[in-house]
Amino acid sequence: MARRVVVTGVGLVSAVGVGTEETWRNLLAGQSGVGPITHFDVTGFPVSIAAEVKGFDPLQFIEKKELKKMGLFIQFALAATEFAMRQARLNLAPEIADRAGVYIGSGIGGFDVIEREHTALMQGGPRKISPFFIPAAIVNLASGFVSIRWGAKGPNSATCTACSSSAHAVGDSYRLIQRSDAEVMICGGTEAAITPMGVGGFAAMRALSTRNDAPQKASRPFDAERDGFVVGEGAGILILEELNFALQRGAPILAEIVGYGMSGDAFHITQPSEDADGAVRAMRHTLASAGATPDQVEYINAHGTSTPYNDRLETLAIKKVFGEAAKRVPVSSTKSMTGHLLGGAGGLEAGITVLALRDQILPPTINYEHPDPDCDLDYVPNQARPAQVEYALSNSFGFGGTNAALLFKRYTG
Repeated sequence: MARRVVVTGVGLVSAVGVGTEETWRNLLAGQSGVGPITHFDVTGFPVSIAAEVKGFDPLQFIEKKELKKMGLFIQFALAATEFAMRQARLNLAPEIADRAGVYIGSGIGGFDVIEREHTALMQGGPRKISPFFIPAAIVNLASGFVSIRWGAKGPNSATCTACSSSAHAVGDSYRLIQRSDAEVMICGGTEAAITPMGVGGFAAMRALSTRNDAPQKASRPFDAERDGFVVGEGAGILILEELNFALQRGAPILAEIVGYGMSGDAFHITQPSEDADGAVRAMRHTLASAGATPDQVEYINAHGTSTPYNDRLETLAIKKVFGEAAKRVPVSSTKSMTGHLLGGAGGLEAGITVLALRDQILPPTINYEHPDPDCDLDYVPNQARPAQVEYALSNSFGFGGTNAALLFKRYTG
């Protein structure tokens, strides 16, 4: 029989809060984190808005001398892990260090570092490149720095599967504990792609909202007037533990993770197929792995990017998986407030889903003002909603046709 796995800590850093409870409180209040970009000069850019993390002071979490060794995505991961570890009341003593692992995903990693060091190269030649360039930028160093900081000597890995990265990291961590490869996993995702190349690249694809004059209205998942996603940044980290290990140390148990599924579209580099087949199979695999039925799911935290294709096809996928039950299952996209964290989205949203189970309240989809006949589900429009929820699903879909879904269950002892 597979070992049971629970969530004992959630750490969130987002455009609506630096910290788990601040982020959660502002999400429930329907607060948008989108605004004008301040990270760089946007002159000449067709898109000048993003969901930046505000008021983030890395020195609260990281020694000053260490900052030059890490890109912003690593800094966000360390901060979110700090919040998660505090909530879990977890201390990785030497005797359990080799049974505690780290698995943190990122879709892009240190774009800010790459751009900065390329400028140094162009202006001053190769001698001006920092010796910390590579470790500050590569994706797996978020996991690396976290493992060093907390002394986690167990499985250490990273995923880079576009916008599914951190959902895969959480799901893979769940499986590692299930099969006795670890007792504890620090897992999730992080991203810091609000840079000239990041924003410019997505804008060139015409994937971003151009609602520059009304930034807080720009991210509007499932709304008929949606015109693209808004780039967000931040991190979401979960502490997963084997149930008995958590009980023996008296850990606070927030929820249980009971299902994980993944799939590939094998269709297009950026678009899902018109039959939403990949998303359908990911959700079905997740439910099957948990031994759960569609009518048991009482909340879905959607991928819900605010792009025309994604929202329509995710809605179709939910209808195919849930059938008649689809009309009664509340579905919300918190990207309406946080923006899209790309590879960090799944970690952030898994954490949000856990908090919804903990507090029995559903975060809203804000800016839902114009119904779309192709998007006709209950999207928890504009206001948080108290609800009785036993099972909650979190979806993540990425470029290249990579899909993941996670199923969480309310923990009642």
